Amino acid sequence: MAAVICILGPVSLPIGPVPVSLTNFAVFLAVYVLGTEAGCMSVVIYLLLGLAGLPVFSGFSGGPAKLMGPTGGYIIGFIPMAILSGIVIDRFWNKRIICILAMEASTWVLYLLGTTWLSYQMKLPFKEALAVGVLPFIIVDLIKIVAVSVIGPEIKKRIPF
Repeated sequence: MAAVICILGPVSLPIGPVPVSLTNFAVFLAVYVLGTEAGCMSVVIYLLLGLAGLPVFSGFSGGPAKLMGPTGGYIIGFIPMAILSGIVIDRFWNKRIICILAMEASTWVLYLLGTTWLSYQMKLPFKEALAVGVLPFIIVDLIKIVAVSVIGPEIKKRIPF
């Protein structure tokens, strides 16, 4: 699943300082299919590959500078997002509404971490960072979450882990 995250992660639409990517979709899918522990390990592998310079981050970028840049908080935030959503998904993977709520809540943790870092890096007031780093993504992220809540259980049922 680290490979899936690496393949989907670079695919993005540049909208302001934080691009719309498929990374969160891939992270949630990894947690659904593999469970919290292995799903989180996939996220860590993805981050290490990006840190090493492979172009696995949004816009086909990579390297330490990307993690230290304006979107670094969002990238690092994939770890707690995976852990928090995974804890719930492991137990309630076949209860769509519960999983959607868990993924949405963990996305808000990601937003908090990412927006705090974006605000710091770009020297923006937090409200402005929120306006550019969260507001444009709420609907798109919810659509991705709902899509994962449909696809994830179907894949999980078909893969004998």
